Amino acid sequence: MNRLISRVAVITGGAVGLGRATALRMAGEGAAVAILDVRDAEGTALADEITGQGLSAAYWRCDVASETQVQATLDAVAKRFGKLNILVNNAGVAGVNKPTHEVTEAEWDWVQSINVKGVFFCTKHAIPHLKAAGGGSIINLSSIYGLVGGPDVPPYHASKGAVRLMTKTDALLYAADRIRVNSIHPGFIWTPMVEVHLAGQGDVDEGRRAADALHPLGHIGDPDDIAWGAVYLASDEAKFVTGAELVIDGGYTAR
Repeated sequence: MNRLISRVAVITGGAVGLGRATALRMAGEGAAVAILDVRDAEGTALADEITGQGLSAAYWRCDVASETQVQATLDAVAKRFGKLNILVNNAGVAGVNKPTHEVTEAEWDWVQSINVKGVFFCTKHAIPHLKAAGGGSIINLSSIYGLVGGPDVPPYHASKGAVRLMTKTDALLYAADRIRVNSIHPGFIWTPMVEVHLAGQGDVDEGRRAADALHPLGHIGDPDDIAWGAVYLASDEAKFVTGAELVIDGGYTAR
């Protein structure tokens, strides 16, 4: 219950899916949770759910592709809760599922603006607050497709490869400031993003069975599988872990 006691965590894309699960688990471990998203109804409802349990949370509308919004929001979080200790860069989109030669510039740029620039903006403007707090933890959500290739969604795969290397660069840049930076690489997890992706390929139930079969453990993951990994990386249990890739994929990349 107290693995993150007295810490303040910012979670982007925090209203649904992996972000929601992470917000719930971090709040349950004692953190004050700032939920950042553009889904106002879901974000507000989640903050109310957490505070209704006697825990600490608040929602901010923030488009991570806007540097001005990111800076203003992180400053507001630090003002509200007094500091910032943890940043979970979770906000992301899948984008179009087309061969590379059919992807438009606008389609490519939209994915990069959220999945890559969003991580850059949030990290950039969290660093001063983390330094002021004497250190902290940044957790970047990459993907199995930041580690291996796949014959689909080229903009998404490129973005997650970028996040993997951004993580390692920042881990080296800020180690002396006691700021740890790590990436999580989920396999297929049952979230709204994955459901939409499978729906775009046909029957969702059939798609889920096919996705289950891709994982040696025989099934796709649950959001909590990732949330607990984020709790670990944010906690003192991971005090000697930085620049690492936490792969939570049911064995997908073990082949």
